[in-house]
Amino acid sequence: MNAPARLDLAIRAAGLAEPGEAARIEAFVAGHPDGTPFHTPRWLNAVARGCGQPAHMLLAERCGALVGLVPLTAMHSPLFGRALVSSGFGVDGGVLADDSATAQTLATSAWALAERLSCPTLELRGGAEPRAGFDTDTDTYLGFVRDLAADDDAELLAIPRKQRAEVRRALGFDLNASIDVDPSDHYAVYAESVRNLGTPVFPAKLFRAVLAAFGDDADILTVRHKGRAVASVLSLYWRGTVMPYWGGGTAEARGLRANDAMYFALMRHARTRGCTRFDFGRSKAGTGAAAFKKNWGFEPSPRAYHTRVAQSEAKRSVNPLDPRYAARVALWQKLPLPIANRLGPWIAKGLG
Repeated sequence: MNAPARLDLAIRAAGLAEPGEAARIEAFVAGHPDGTPFHTPRWLNAVARGCGQPAHMLLAERCGALVGLVPLTAMHSPLFGRALVSSGFGVDGGVLADDSATAQTLATSAWALAERLSCPTLELRGGAEPRAGFDTDTDTYLGFVRDLAADDDAELLAIPRKQRAEVRRALGFDLNASIDVDPSDHYAVYAESVRNLGTPVFPAKLFRAVLAAFGDDADILTVRHKGRAVASVLSLYWRGTVMPYWGGGTAEARGLRANDAMYFALMRHARTRGCTRFDFGRSKAGTGAAAFKKNWGFEPSPRAYHTRVAQSEAKRSVNPLDPRYAARVALWQKLPLPIANRLGPWIAKGLG
């Protein structure tokens, strides 16, 4: 990662709509130790189809060989402004490169693209750390990843005692977990869950686009009580790791411990798929979500996000914990669900 820069390095825009180019990029990401689903053309194109936010990718090539890239979504929102984000709607992304000099060149090129697109903010969610002009935040978000156990009994023992009791209690309720083909129940559950948290729901089209793009590398697990969906999660699968990504539960789920049952069932399901790791995703430090994951035996690790902002411009904030949004969050929690579901996608597609 410390090879010197060479003069034959070329930076160009990727042709994300070209199957051959996309396949070449997918292979590079899959083979890179720091590659994630959020670096792939599949993710960028699904976000573009689902939310209408344009996809971009810069490639670094040396003597015709692909040696680095940065995936980018150009976000535009009447409420939250413009930003170039790597990757839009992802928890990871940023610069992916074979050496540090290439990584720095890609970061500089991404900022130049942001300026051309009139985006005053560039957000790199992970990846190689850029130098000049970028601020790095390691305090806001935490990641939670650990190995899966060999079977259900070992998995229960891997969960700390207090949370283990909650899981055992969940397993005693009349709950049934299944893999859904139709995402309708998942969306209904997820929409209610985020409304109750005071945040707008993403467009249903985004979930369908991600499922279509990832095929067998994504699925939905839903927990039902007496035939009613009470908890559901859309997961991605990446190099032996299951990544529960968009999940939630209804108001009824809390009393039934349905979220506990859901994640335990997902661990079992992931093992049947050959997974050995469980990536619980990111959570904001100091929140109940972070505490929940730690209670499951996941140790937090800081996530590094890098931001560059144009002079005289304010850094955009899409964090619902921002005190400026407290009144809006409280109001959103009180909205009738049909109204929240109608308004939410229009707002959320600009959050990214």
